[in-house]
Amino acid sequence: MSVKKRKWREDLARTLRAWGIYRGCRPAFFWSVGLSSLGKAVSPYVTVWFTARLVSELAGGRDPVALRWDALALLLSSAALTLLNAILSHWKTVEEDSARRLVYQETYMKKWLEMDYPDVDSQAVYDQFSRITQTENFTGYGLLEAREQFEKTLTPVFQVVGGLALSVSLFQARVPEGSGVAFLNSPFFSLAVLAAMLAAAAFSPYCGDKRNAYVDRYVDEGRLSNRAFSFYGYMSGERQRAPDLRMYRQQENVCEVYFVRDKGFRPGSSIARSAKGPMGLWSAASAAVTVALTGVVYLYVCLKAWGGAFGLGEVTQYIGVATNLFLGISGLFKAAVDIRGNSPFLERLFEFLDIPNGMYQGSLTTEKRSDRKYDIEFRDVSFRYPGRADYALRHVNMRFRVGSRLAVVGPNGSGKTTFIKLLCRLYDPTEGQILLNGIDIRKYRYREYMDLFAVVFQDFQLLALPLGENVAAQRDYDRGRAADCLAKAGFGERLASLPKGLETYLYKDLDKEGVEVSGGEAQKIAIARALYQDAPFIILDEPTAALDPVAEAEIYSKFNDIAGDKTAIYISHRLSSCKFCDEIAVFDGGAVVQQGRHEDLLAAENGLYHALWEAQAQYYTSEKG
Repeated sequence: MSVKKRKWREDLARTLRAWGIYRGCRPAFFWSVGLSSLGKAVSPYVTVWFTARLVSELAGGRDPVALRWDALALLLSSAALTLLNAILSHWKTVEEDSARRLVYQETYMKKWLEMDYPDVDSQAVYDQFSRITQTENFTGYGLLEAREQFEKTLTPVFQVVGGLALSVSLFQARVPEGSGVAFLNSPFFSLAVLAAMLAAAAFSPYCGDKRNAYVDRYVDEGRLSNRAFSFYGYMSGERQRAPDLRMYRQQENVCEVYFVRDKGFRPGSSIARSAKGPMGLWSAASAAVTVALTGVVYLYVCLKAWGGAFGLGEVTQYIGVATNLFLGISGLFKAAVDIRGNSPFLERLFEFLDIPNGMYQGSLTTEKRSDRKYDIEFRDVSFRYPGRADYALRHVNMRFRVGSRLAVVGPNGSGKTTFIKLLCRLYDPTEGQILLNGIDIRKYRYREYMDLFAVVFQDFQLLALPLGENVAAQRDYDRGRAADCLAKAGFGERLASLPKGLETYLYKDLDKEGVEVSGGEAQKIAIARALYQDAPFIILDEPTAALDPVAEAEIYSKFNDIAGDKTAIYISHRLSSCKFCDEIAVFDGGAVVQQGRHEDLLAAENGLYHALWEAQAQYYTSEKG
């Protein structure tokens, strides 16, 4: 929790901003909550007013006609308000559910999609976001609490307005001087009663705030337990974990053991002890104050009635009105306390949402060349990941020949994937320049520059959507082109066997008739997706790691033909798959230590490439030499 002293206007500003997010995503949400709150606040007053009329008639003239109309008015008003509130409540529920979903999409998802990739790739940013969402799951604090605060604030406002309008006559009604309680006529006594109501209304939320302070104290502990529960509690239902769970008895030795040891949500936990101790005492104090004030209000009204200020019907009205007025005042104080208590969590949320995009987006248009003559050069490029002291790449100089095939090889951690991220401008160089046709790539429009590349990353992802949409990466696509790309990627036979063809869903997440694809088939679909983009540069970043060496070599050799006039870049640990490339760049320790053709690099017996080749060649005797 934030320990710095906060100002009320800052807390209110954050809450208003949160409400603005909901309003921007779902404007009808505010109307539904407003009308529902109004109906909820007005209903008790209407019932009390008609009940008071009925009681007055029963205690007075007892006119059958008047009683009939009063009873009918009470019944009809109660029925109408019950029906109206049910309709408004249903509308509000629909709007709340829609708003929650849209806010997640428009706030969290949109932020992730629009954020600079270096921040998306940052562990610190990921931890920041995880803390926000895990706190929401554990306590509801954050945007969820802000949404509920709108109703919690609006309902008391309507209660107070209605209560004041109907209780004015309570304080104006005078007791006859000879009644023995004429002191009730003193304005000071009325002010004292109002002061007691305000004090109790303020003290009750104060007790609640003290109770909530204990909840805040255990947020980290609860968030950790909730996070572990979400993992261990559901892992038994994850199909990909089923073999390990059974082979290593993880369900007994890991999952169940964790729940026995975890004390976060158990009776002996610190949270539970506080709930039975100080948290319970503060809750009891809050309830006790409310009950005590209710007794004071009852006494005040009854004394005035006993003194002759008004009749039995007014007693019913004033007790009901005063009770609801107190609830309204108390609700306003509680809403203020909740707004202040939720403010630190909103502050963390807005710190995440306000992470600035620092990458220059550029203004130059990338030239659309039918001949694909795009020249890219790395000029003394060095790169260091944010927050790291060591360089991932150091003094890289390289130029791509148009239409050539470049293989990038080297040990793990040598900088190969970082090199690709810089080429695609997911990151910008720390030092040096990357040039496209002689111009720094940072000067080109960001999205247009990225469209020059089609990449199959080593950790590529497919979606639980129809096969054709996975290939085209969009809903509306050219079916013939998608099928052709799948055939070129070696998926043609499997496509012909699918009952729904390109409309067949991958996986069963969204369609029970969806198909499961093997790792090799998924890689072919990913390659087809890269082909469909028809970009001048195509990059394969170890996408065939799940295939055996022979299958990988076949895909690469075939891909060499279908890449056509595109400039192709291959990253692979298996050197035998890169023999067909025009040039091979060998990375080690973030630097290009060798560059040339396969035969030339292999002839340099003191070079890293020769050492890597010999280390692998013992497994593939047919590949030696």
